[in-house]
Amino acid sequence: MNSRLNPKSSMPHTQPDFEELVQLALSHAKQQGASDAAAEVSESGGLSVSVRKGNIETVEKTQDRSLGVTVYAGHARGSASTSDLSAAAIRETVEAAWNIAKYTANDEAAGLPDVADLAVEQPDLELHRPWNISSEEAAELAIEAEAAALDYSKQITNSEGAGVDTYQGRFVLANSRGFMGGYPYSRHGMSVTAIAGKGNNMHRDYWYTADRYPERLAKGTDVGVYAAQRALSRLSARRIGTGKYPVLFEAPLALGLLGALTQAISGGALYRKSTFLLDSLGKQVMADHLQISENPFIKGALGSSAFDDEGVQTRARQLLTDGVLNGYLLSTYTARKLGMRTTGNAGGSHNLLLSSSLTERADDLPAMLKKMGTGILVTELIGQGVNYVTGDYSRGAFGYWVENGEIQHAITEFTIAGNLRDMFLNIVGIGSDVITRGSKTTGSILIDSMAIAGQ
Repeated sequence: MNSRLNPKSSMPHTQPDFEELVQLALSHAKQQGASDAAAEVSESGGLSVSVRKGNIETVEKTQDRSLGVTVYAGHARGSASTSDLSAAAIRETVEAAWNIAKYTANDEAAGLPDVADLAVEQPDLELHRPWNISSEEAAELAIEAEAAALDYSKQITNSEGAGVDTYQGRFVLANSRGFMGGYPYSRHGMSVTAIAGKGNNMHRDYWYTADRYPERLAKGTDVGVYAAQRALSRLSARRIGTGKYPVLFEAPLALGLLGALTQAISGGALYRKSTFLLDSLGKQVMADHLQISENPFIKGALGSSAFDDEGVQTRARQLLTDGVLNGYLLSTYTARKLGMRTTGNAGGSHNLLLSSSLTERADDLPAMLKKMGTGILVTELIGQGVNYVTGDYSRGAFGYWVENGEIQHAITEFTIAGNLRDMFLNIVGIGSDVITRGSKTTGSILIDSMAIAGQ
């Protein structure tokens, strides 16, 4: 076979086609008697290829399309969707949503965004770069990446496989208050998982690369080699005693701490009073050398968008200044529940960057280990032990014991514990080893002391 993912075939509709479809939905909603309505139509296509031990395991192609509509009868709303984009099916979908809205209780916070909040400026952020790759070519890349891991060392004894995926789509969102916007987008990736050792001393680790632009992906061989190195470094694993130690979160895990903050300041958690950062605006919630910026307008970035999931204008802002929280992450609904104004974060944050005024360019991971001196480098977290109501944090972990700024050996079967409020305030350094995953960017994070439960 010679199957190639063709951008034209995976997205047969044009932007004007989609605009006509959402206009049809909005028009029919008004005819039914809806006070307001919103509609979104989208289609996407993807290719995913996985291999193991040099053999193709799966080749999956996806093709999806849908139209969703939400209609309002005052402050009551109803929603419905369809994968059939014919005019008749769209009208039936609108009528189904309207029938739901008519029998739904009023919710005073429900409704479309105010006109003043809707996006007016919609710059091209260059979020679409198709990867015209065939399934054979994708398999060759994956096999090459896996081979790089397997060939790296005789101690790499097995593989959980490698994968290559490419995905692109297009959407248009519109509402009855005059907003219409949409754009094509893409995302591509490659991953390898290697297994080191044998018998009772076997360990796995992985690495991956992802980007909107295929040319910005790391080389497959580099991904494979790094996955192998990470797996090999685990072979020295042993247990440690219970105590309190400084903890350095490797950059990919440090992103999770940034994610914990965004969860705690999200509108849903705030209006439900299910967060330890309730009523924290204008208060210090992190160490005073820390800043968090949000920039939705970085061209080609995974977290970029000129408007949020409701069509609200996104804005660049300083979310955190010298550890002081300047704003929440609110949608229209959650903002109304709080008596506030939407921040353009329906659907999440947009390119958050956590940085420190103490960070120097030379503060890579080895430098951060030296700053820590003696303590624990954490590279994997296990379980979901975070209580966002209290901030209590307890996670199983894997990592490395560090003395005098040098890794001594891997450590396993231990738990790190603390409280997120204290952890945020006790961050003493951010590394220059920054990594971006999705909509968040940070370097490694050093916390001066956490409780460690070992043997």
